[in-house]
Amino acid sequence: MPEMRREGYEASFAAGSIAAGGTLGIIIPPSVAMLVYAILTEQDVATLFIAGILPGLLAVALYSCAIWIVSFRRPEAFPVAQRTERRERMRALRDVWATLLLFSLVFGSMYLGIVTVAEAAALGAVGTMIIGVLRGRLDFPAIRECLIEALRTTASIFTIAIGAFLFGYFLAITRTTQNLTGFIIALDMAPAMIMALLLLGYLLLGAFVDEIAIVLLTIPIVYPAVIAMGFDPIWFGVIIVMTVSIGLISPPVGMNVYVINSIDREIGLVGIFKGVMPFLAADLVRLLLLSIFPAFSLLLPSLMP
Repeated sequence: MPEMRREGYEASFAAGSIAAGGTLGIIIPPSVAMLVYAILTEQDVATLFIAGILPGLLAVALYSCAIWIVSFRRPEAFPVAQRTERRERMRALRDVWATLLLFSLVFGSMYLGIVTVAEAAALGAVGTMIIGVLRGRLDFPAIRECLIEALRTTASIFTIAIGAFLFGYFLAITRTTQNLTGFIIALDMAPAMIMALLLLGYLLLGAFVDEIAIVLLTIPIVYPAVIAMGFDPIWFGVIIVMTVSIGLISPPVGMNVYVINSIDREIGLVGIFKGVMPFLAADLVRLLLLSIFPAFSLLLPSLMP
């Protein structure tokens, strides 16, 4: 944010772009929300991660289009940056070789079916440690701290998983999911209309509740009904994770907006929400496209060996 302010970008749009960009990590794998969904629904994690790649790239493309449209209508909000020579740009690219190599190694091996998801995770961890040691950025105390942090993260994920299974077991005993499934199927409504109402509900929930909590609390209830209506479970997982991520920048309580406001209070909530609106419109277009064309999300999984 300070860099964009220093370069002369309009404050509200700069804050809006940061808030909207913060939602991309939930969609583009590896995504914790997708992992929780896979655990709850017993879907293949690798397939779900692969299915999230194209929708994530579509989000980036639509965000870029939103920026281009706003810059075309209000060029004064976007200062012209100083042009950098080609040699300097190529020199800067050398600093990201490790990230590109690691990404290609992990996702390439997983996509080609060489390793499983767990093996790909181990491959990424070992590869990161080797690169960090070779570049002189990881010593023994740093590695120890990384392992401790990994243990904390793993414990929290397992706690979520245990709670999810207990919650699902409770729903099964009380026949809540079966009764809800029967109720929804008995409704005299087209499945597409029911899905539209579900997505609207998730949009509203996403504005108030953390995305992991939403997936954890609602998927055991609505998933059986969605499958009974004939929707693809992988597509539904991508759509749900994407929908709750939109709620993070949706008024009145977009959590990302409040985070940006806590960092820079000069802009104000109204200003940040104003800057978020073009990205929110792009998100709604993306949600509409992926709902109409579910094959777009399922293209890469269908190519997996």
